[in-house]
Amino acid sequence: MPKSLASTQSARAPESRARTIWRWLLAMAYLAAGVLHILSPAPFLSITPAWVPAPHAVIALTGVAELLGAAGLLQPLSRPLRRAAGIGLALYAVCVFPANIHHMVIDMSSPEPMLGWTYHAPRMLLQPVLIWLALWVGGVIDWPFGRRR
Repeated sequence: MPKSLASTQSARAPESRARTIWRWLLAMAYLAAGVLHILSPAPFLSITPAWVPAPHAVIALTGVAELLGAAGLLQPLSRPLRRAAGIGLALYAVCVFPANIHHMVIDMSSPEPMLGWTYHAPRMLLQPVLIWLALWVGGVIDWPFGRRR
């Protein structure tokens, strides 16, 4: 089968139930995080590294980015827009990783850590999974599952 026909057919192939479920779960998580970033920025400001310029604006903009990413994942009309949302949320997760590291360092260097390793270790280990998940649910990648032929 010619490559263009194969790619057209796979682009129209229905989304798997697992991908749909995970897409909705990830979108709901980003929706909740976006609302929190906008309505209650103080906890996020406290873990923002000092080198971040205009931290209040950055926190508000990250909330907007999360809301837009969630909306992009959930909209049913455009797969290219869903792909763009997946890419955007993956890049977002890469960009906020320094704040996650900063948060871990602040907490774990405290005499009495508030969250401890049971929170920070999984968070650090799962950040690459979150990046992969955004790309997978957005339909950007199929790895490791591949397309059925």
